[in-house]
Amino acid sequence: MNFPDLLLPTNLLWAANALSALTLIHSLRKADWRMLSASLLHVFLGACVTLGLLWSIKAGIKPGLNFHVLGATLLTLMFGPYLALIAMALVLLLVTLFGASGLESYGINFLLMALLPVIVSHAIFRWSDRKLPNHFFIYVMVDGFFAAALAMAVLGFATCFILAEAGAYTASYLRSEYLPFYMLMAWSEALLTGMGATLMAAYRPEWLATFDDRRYLKTRR
Repeated sequence: MNFPDLLLPTNLLWAANALSALTLIHSLRKADWRMLSASLLHVFLGACVTLGLLWSIKAGIKPGLNFHVLGATLLTLMFGPYLALIAMALVLLLVTLFGASGLESYGINFLLMALLPVIVSHAIFRWSDRKLPNHFFIYVMVDGFFAAALAMAVLGFATCFILAEAGAYTASYLRSEYLPFYMLMAWSEALLTGMGATLMAAYRPEWLATFDDRRYLKTRR
């Protein structure tokens, strides 16, 4: 993740930039801006700053082959998919300006590190909301823990596929030296997301747009 410039073909980068621009325009139009009231705007901005700091803490072995937590699933649970994408776009812009990735690679980085995990996370939430019982444990373990792990794993496969198809690295090298670390990162991402969702649901449920006390904590008789 965090591809630098010149690692991938120029035509791929500009196509990704165009697609990411269309995605952001759509998100800006569809986002529920009423959520960011005076009591939640500071939460949104604080989440962006915190995630930016976490993204700056990363480890890597070669250009484009680095790791850091995503936070996409937790942001999706907190603000919904559209505001989550806007928040991650701001975070990516912040780390890009500070040299963590290339400006020309902004689009491909956004599609991989923001759009893809947000889609996976929101799809898991929608599925569990329709198919599974309304229970606090399910919200934390499925919508938080499992969705975060799956989002990171899907990102790993997508990243390796793009790098291999672009000829940046061989598929065998990525499969043996890079992809396995994503499985470890999936566990870390799941643990942090599950803990964050649990703490917010317990102490600040108003910070979770997808959480409703009356549904997940209703008293059984």
